[in-house]
Amino acid sequence: MDFWAIGVLWFFLALIADVVAIRLKIAVALSEILIGTLAAFAIGYFLPTHANFGSNETWIAFLAGTGAVLLTFLAGAELEPKVLIQNWKEISIIGLSGFLIPFFGCAAIAYYLLHWSAMASWITGIALSTTSVAVVYAVMLELGLNKTKFGKSILAACFINDLGTVLALGLIFAPFTMHTVIFVVVAVVTFIFLPKFSRYCFSRWGRRHSQVELKLLLFFLFGLGALAYWCGSEPVLPAYLMGMLLATVIDKDLLLLQKLRALAFSFLTPFYFLRAGSFVSLPALVAAPVVFLILFAAKMITKMLGVYPATVVTKYPRQEGIYTTLLMSTGLTFGTISALYGLSHNLIDQNQYTYLVATVIVSAVIPTIIANAFFLPKHLIGVIKEKDVPPELPG
Repeated sequence: MDFWAIGVLWFFLALIADVVAIRLKIAVALSEILIGTLAAFAIGYFLPTHANFGSNETWIAFLAGTGAVLLTFLAGAELEPKVLIQNWKEISIIGLSGFLIPFFGCAAIAYYLLHWSAMASWITGIALSTTSVAVVYAVMLELGLNKTKFGKSILAACFINDLGTVLALGLIFAPFTMHTVIFVVVAVVTFIFLPKFSRYCFSRWGRRHSQVELKLLLFFLFGLGALAYWCGSEPVLPAYLMGMLLATVIDKDLLLLQKLRALAFSFLTPFYFLRAGSFVSLPALVAAPVVFLILFAAKMITKMLGVYPATVVTKYPRQEGIYTTLLMSTGLTFGTISALYGLSHNLIDQNQYTYLVATVIVSAVIPTIIANAFFLPKHLIGVIKEKDVPPELPG
């Protein structure tokens, strides 16, 4: 297939996902993952030579990766420094508990119950301890919870959770080299001057048809992402930090925020979520479902044991506590990244990779559907909608 035909197919699937999401009243991100999985199965069955419908094409991987980076940046931009400072204790407790207990618990289950090797078990612990900032942010944005203190706290806890994942992957498997030192130094220097530099550029050259603001942000996102990849880390981590640092700058420019969201959700993130779903092999799961079910149960149970007690300690109401637990049980970006790292470095085999990726992707769907169907804090959404209604004009 040529790239025009592949593009037509992918945007057709994205449109179907939108319609399904509207009809079923679920987040578009989840619908895109499901459609990607079903499309991969159907096309593989009827057209075996085009089974992956372009998922492994370099330009598809590039657009999907860019979508993940931009979506993570936007998630970071939703975090107000004031909220982080005021709620650092509860955010840290929930985030660290959401990482540590699933990390050690899932690794132990893989080693003692599935009899995987030690290295494969550690990769399992890392991959299944993650939470999905991309999925959580997409759900928060669609429901409007990103505007609330509750929503901002969940996003911050997700960041702490995934920061633990990145550090574990680096400390256990990736050597600390001069590349790492260079990346840290360049990132720190960039983060120090970037907020002031961005304000100056936005005020001087902003609001032009050439979209200087977008190009500037993309330049730094790609630059820091390239450095992160060069030193063995992942581009989404500096993107999240950059979003947090520029939160106050972007928050004052609603038009810029709308442009970023339009670029992300209309063009880039459909490639990311559809591609993620296409990696799930339904025949492989049907042929040997026990391993998948064990891993999925391990992730869900350890996440519940880690996150929910932390929400009780931090005095969350019961409904908000369960909702937070379910959303933080999701996984996608860092989970698939960790599994791919293990496969490419021969730490896990192809079958183990399939089980891990399937578990991670399914965990992005089922907990979120349950959370929004039964534990959604509708009282917070009601407050948001009331605030967003414009005042009536006189007369």
